[in-house]
Amino acid sequence: MITFIGRRLLSSAVVLLGATFIVYMLLAYSLDFLQDLRTSTAPNKEQLIQARIDLLDLDVPPPLRYLSWLGGVAGCAIGRCDLGGSWVTGQATPDLLATAIPSSLQLMSVAVVLAILLGVTVGITSALRQYTGFDYGVTFGSFLLYSLPSFWVAVLLKLWGAIGFNDFLADPTLSWPTILAIAVVAGLIWQAVIAGDRRRRALTFAVSAVATGAVVWFVTATGWLNDPSLGPVVIALLGAGAAVAITALAAGLRNRRALWSTLTVVGIGALLWYPLQFLFPYATGLMIAGLAVVTVGVGVLVGFLYGGPDRGQSMRAAGITAFVVGFLIFVDRVMAVWEPYNNSSRVSGRPIATIGAQTPGLGGDYWVRTLDTFTHLLLPTIALTLISFAAYTRYSRASLLEVMNQDYIRTARAKGLPERVVTMRHAFRNALIPLATIIPLDIAALFGGAIITERIFAWSGMGTLFLKALENRDIDVVMGYFLVIGTMLVLANIIVDFIYAALDPRIRVNA
Repeated sequence: MITFIGRRLLSSAVVLLGATFIVYMLLAYSLDFLQDLRTSTAPNKEQLIQARIDLLDLDVPPPLRYLSWLGGVAGCAIGRCDLGGSWVTGQATPDLLATAIPSSLQLMSVAVVLAILLGVTVGITSALRQYTGFDYGVTFGSFLLYSLPSFWVAVLLKLWGAIGFNDFLADPTLSWPTILAIAVVAGLIWQAVIAGDRRRRALTFAVSAVATGAVVWFVTATGWLNDPSLGPVVIALLGAGAAVAITALAAGLRNRRALWSTLTVVGIGALLWYPLQFLFPYATGLMIAGLAVVTVGVGVLVGFLYGGPDRGQSMRAAGITAFVVGFLIFVDRVMAVWEPYNNSSRVSGRPIATIGAQTPGLGGDYWVRTLDTFTHLLLPTIALTLISFAAYTRYSRASLLEVMNQDYIRTARAKGLPERVVTMRHAFRNALIPLATIIPLDIAALFGGAIITERIFAWSGMGTLFLKALENRDIDVVMGYFLVIGTMLVLANIIVDFIYAALDPRIRVNA
């Protein structure tokens, strides 16, 4: 293992060294650092040009300037990091990166997680419903989203997701024909997902359509959108549904111990809802993170105490259910500040933001700041998620279809194993291997900055930093950006090897 890691790190360092040299040379020979001065009409033009040459060492050959920059990078190993800085603003490169990296992490982490979860889930479902209406619909939607320009998606989201929705909140009512249309569409989607014979499809359509119509009517009739909340009853109902679904996937509904462990976790969460309201006014980010860890730990403990022939299944299902219930309680508490946030003078009834990462001058506690961050993250996150979701859907569908035709899948079915076990334990794990190659590299690439999305939503992340550095011809800032992204890419390749080994026992990283 140590030999493997050392060998990969050494080869990655060589690759990164060659890549940084090529990029530095391209920048040094393509950027004109004296362009603005050559067209200047200042009387001391020559002195200004010479001062710029001395400042940027332009009289030194680019290869030697690269070696000087590389020496500053090497100093990071001993705590004397010198990555240069912007000669326009005077800010050091590490300071600029320290501002841009957290901003990009905040934006990309949510988009990547949603894209992976939704893309893989929909892709797997589409593969299991091959050549059905749902499969054709997902295929059409995936290709449509994949082919749409990101800037066009972002502009449409600003137009309809922000301006249109903010206008709707002034009078959040829907006509009966609109409610009926939403209910019918929801019924068609659910009957396509659940599938089955004609009677089962008709029953699924009727139940889902009626339920959707009732929920939409309740939301509009009570003005829920202007003062939303969940409460312990709704949390318990949603948690129970999540518990059944998670148990069905993780252990199967025949595993009663796993089912009872997940339902017990839901009950504990509903009972703790009221006491937690006295703790939440003092909430901080660190406290919420600690509560999340404790929540999952309690779920795993409940699954362990229920035991059974396969205790691991109960622990896994209960831990996931506990996280879902905890998340619902967190969302409910954030909803509690929606009305005062929406009516504040800084927001003025238009909560869905179109630019920036926060509302200027907005005060408030942890929950108000969290809600403000969410409203600013919403549109750029959706824009990034939609495009990545389309790709992951296609990858996961194609991968599962290939695996499902393998001999060992037919053998598992011939042994009489339930279809859930065949799909989740035998097929799904191997279907993730191609995705393991793509996802880490996509994460590193996305972290480099969704340049167009950041530009449209005025989000100050890595993409914006890169664009400004190019416009200002700040070669040190561009190289600092490339160093971070290049390092992430080579590390992502190493992580891929370990993911391979975790998914497929036949693969050994020390081979």
